[in-house]
Amino acid sequence: QVQLVESGGGLVQAGGSLRLSCAASGSIFSLNCMAWYRQAPGKQRELVAAITSGGSTNYADSVKGRFTISRDNAKNTVYLQMNSLKPEDTAVYYCAAKPIICSWPPSSWGQGTQVTVSS
Repeated sequence: QVQLVESGGGLVQAGGSLRLSCAASGSIFSLNCMAWYRQAPGKQRELVAAITSGGSTNYADSVKGRFTISRDNAKNTVYLQMNSLKPEDTAVYYCAAKPIICSWPPSSWGQGTQVTVSS
């Protein structure tokens, strides 16, 4: 039973940057898949980025080249660096984890952090 807490959300101008953090209550070393999802008003939750314990990453086409997911196992933390933000990036961003493969649904969810990008 891992608990995830997101932070770093807020209001930013289009073109700006934001870094989200996801702190786990325990070690994430054994959590092979760590991921970020987002959900905008009226839309389904979607995968933004995922990273495995081996460092393999996967990104949604809409964020590729702008967002970077990383993990620091020593700090039990996963990050999402968001650059060149667009208004369409506005959503609640959720951290997620799963012990083995990256598949739906994740085993654990954070409560989410709001990201609002203004034009």
